[in-house]
Amino acid sequence: MFSALPLTFTAPLALAALALLPALWLILRVTPPRPRRIDFPPLKIMADLVAKRELPAHTPWWLLAIRMAVAALVILAVAGPIWNPPREGAALRGPVLLLVDNGFGAASDWPDRVTVAESRIAAATREGRPVAIVGLAEAPAAISLAEPRVALDRLRALALQPHAPDRAAHLPRIESFLQTAPEAEIVWISDGLAVSDDGSFQARLKQLADARRLSIHAGPPNQLALAAPDNLAGALSVKVLRPTASAPATGQVRALDLKGLPLGDAPFIFEGSNLQTTARLTLPIEVRNAVSRLEILGENSAGAVALLDDRAKRRRIGIVSGATADTAQPLLSPTYYISRALQPFAEVREPRQGSTDPVGELLAQNLSVLVLADIGALDRDTSAKVSDFVTRGGVLLRFAGARLAASSDDLTPVRLRRGGRTLGGGLSWETPRKLAPFTRESPFYGLTISDDIRVSRQILAEPEADLSRKTWAALEDGTPVVTGERRGDGLIAMVHVTADTTWSNLPLSGLFVEMLRRVVNLAGTGPAADAQSDEVRVETLSPTRVLDGSGRFRTPPATSQPVPRNYAGRGTLAHPPGLYGPADGTLAVNALTPNDTLGALDLAGLGAPILPIDEPVARDARPPLLALALLLLIADTLATLWLGGRLGFGRARKATAAAAILIALGFAGGFAPDSARAQPAPNPQADTRPPIPRALLANGAVTRLAYVVTGDKAVDDMSKAGLAGLNIVLGARTALEPGEPVGVNVERDELAFFPVLYWPVVAGRPIPSAETLRKLEAYMKGGGLVIFDTRDAMSARPGGGTTPEGDQLKRMLQTLDIPELEPLPRDHVLTKTFYILDELVGRYDSGTTWVETLPPADSDGRRPARAGDNVSPIIITANDLAAAWAIDKRGEGLVPLSGADPRQREMALRGGINLVMYALTGNYKADQVHVPALLERLGQ
Repeated sequence: MFSALPLTFTAPLALAALALLPALWLILRVTPPRPRRIDFPPLKIMADLVAKRELPAHTPWWLLAIRMAVAALVILAVAGPIWNPPREGAALRGPVLLLVDNGFGAASDWPDRVTVAESRIAAATREGRPVAIVGLAEAPAAISLAEPRVALDRLRALALQPHAPDRAAHLPRIESFLQTAPEAEIVWISDGLAVSDDGSFQARLKQLADARRLSIHAGPPNQLALAAPDNLAGALSVKVLRPTASAPATGQVRALDLKGLPLGDAPFIFEGSNLQTTARLTLPIEVRNAVSRLEILGENSAGAVALLDDRAKRRRIGIVSGATADTAQPLLSPTYYISRALQPFAEVREPRQGSTDPVGELLAQNLSVLVLADIGALDRDTSAKVSDFVTRGGVLLRFAGARLAASSDDLTPVRLRRGGRTLGGGLSWETPRKLAPFTRESPFYGLTISDDIRVSRQILAEPEADLSRKTWAALEDGTPVVTGERRGDGLIAMVHVTADTTWSNLPLSGLFVEMLRRVVNLAGTGPAADAQSDEVRVETLSPTRVLDGSGRFRTPPATSQPVPRNYAGRGTLAHPPGLYGPADGTLAVNALTPNDTLGALDLAGLGAPILPIDEPVARDARPPLLALALLLLIADTLATLWLGGRLGFGRARKATAAAAILIALGFAGGFAPDSARAQPAPNPQADTRPPIPRALLANGAVTRLAYVVTGDKAVDDMSKAGLAGLNIVLGARTALEPGEPVGVNVERDELAFFPVLYWPVVAGRPIPSAETLRKLEAYMKGGGLVIFDTRDAMSARPGGGTTPEGDQLKRMLQTLDIPELEPLPRDHVLTKTFYILDELVGRYDSGTTWVETLPPADSDGRRPARAGDNVSPIIITANDLAAAWAIDKRGEGLVPLSGADPRQREMALRGGINLVMYALTGNYKADQVHVPALLERLGQ
């Protein structure tokens, strides 16, 4: 090895051949003289031949230098040169034990680590040493030596794992191997990362191998990781960890949903030398509940990904108390303890003070859980609302109290005994009771019960056959304290004590918080999550999507195993980080637990040389030397032909052209794709449809309002004039610049280009065909808005039957799949999309406007026509809107109006603007309520 250069030779004795280069110089410096061209005349040939003594000519110096370089390159190649040898000093002759950290900490430079390992195996190949490979993130197994070629195959099969390596688990196997091969050289390719590591592996490795037989390859520990995602009250937070202060101090965390759509970004900054910081994503609760993945931008590692499951969803919970205003004070009100216990993991809503329908007010806010604290009798309407809420998947949680003890209803999981049971006091022979341990069938199984919890009063349950199945928690004497029952897709739970401290001290304990958390987590889980089923309690969840080492989703490997539903550990080889269980009840397993920390390994304490990962690896220099020698040999051949007169300009040009042709043919035959040599197969699905007409393209290029051509010239002219007048107002007051209104034939024309279709109903006209009605259904389901205008508000009389126009519309809608309709509510979004209005008027102001009530799906699963943005696809009015919209260029109306309001035409035009904005922008005024549906639509 040369001390000044990172170069060594495997056969240094071959360099002695360089001493023969001077002799070769003398041999090669002579070349025969160039032949002289002589004409061959028959009579003069003898006279021209003159005997001459000619001496051999000397070889040109540049040709001699080429030949000497060829000889020197061949000698160097035979000597086996190695550039950047892996070790300094005397080489070891024992086997090689290659330890590779293949956890998520090695993801950032995994290809470089594989290259380093390959160079080590190549060095062992040249030295004839066997190699053993151990992936420290793999399952511990017996270590066996193999030929370098086999070891190289094992290295290439070694995959980057998404979990942290368990180095200590491999120590017994390493000790056994070193006992059988004490002269082995240990090479550790380390990621330099310690995940809550106590340093036991380094300490034991130092004892097993001295510094002379140990070498380490490690890069700077600059990995970033995420841990402890938490859906807080105002934001989604996650801890960002780094191993050392030299790691990056800034970055961004991105939130994504299950489909990989980005939902928001949040920056993070490490202050000073801190190794931990927090990133907070301030998003609406519906958006936060849709987040299933957090990742650090630019960090391609499973450790830089935090997955969220149903437990991280921050559910909206409404609390209604039966307490009066004088007792609804902090520390006295039942809602105080409930709200304080729920706030860390839920969004708590309470009704407005003085509300006449507090339960209905809260149910209208898209609740997941409704809590009733000491609510006695419920009126029929409220009871029906709550029952419907539970049947559709909501959770009703009730707390006992004096009011509930004096009444009863069917919104309890068990039948209650009137009055109650008092434990302790001067008139009782019994003392306050403790809670009994939770059974395996209880959703509270696994929670620790404090010995200080006492119950002094409770509402008793009437005995029944399945009372034990409905009991989630009980006192020591077996009387229920918490009961629950599944109703439809929802759940009713009952706490048989008050939510304050009058009947027990349970609300003052930490157990109260955890019990509420378990109940809230049952929201939206469906019947399969019934906490009373013994199979559910012992159920394990199989992996559905797991992460690879780079943090990308993949299918679960064969080594992955199911996890119990209450699994809270970090990811391992058997339980890789990912999502487990069904889509409606997933469990997230992450690479790091909330309490994990990152640190840098103390590699300097091992006393072994630490080599960087990115340094040049050992390379065999023979191939480039031989290639250069071959090129010089070709140059020497061409130069010899030129000096001998056999390589003239003309011949060179022909030879060059022929060589170029041969090279081109060779490249064409060797590198042309297979498809170039095969006849392309005809496309059996060639598009034979006619091109789209230019008229339809023109309609799609600009937003246009359309009206249905009825065949009645007066009606059609008024429809066109009305939409034209509405266009003038839209262009003057909004950013919309609509095109000219278009009259369409619903049986023939394409409707998809028009967001609004105005349909004046004319009595006596033929009913559209079934095919036309299905086409109209598809238009409405695709987002179109149809305005049916019977224009009969003046002729219709209350209780006097329907008008001819009403009968015509009724016959037309009989076979049309439309949703349930209701009169336009005063607070409907349609009344405030642009202008704030009370109603929609036209030429008349006495007609009723009907819109969709947005009902749930039918029992047969048939979905009524409705737009994806919850926009009513159909609007029915009798106020003759087009007649009120019809104005000239000066803004004057074309027909008189029948109402007494002098601003009726203005209000009609404002209503028309609201209709167009409603159709174009959707239910944007209530987007926060419908964020999950919007995200679902955007992902399709």
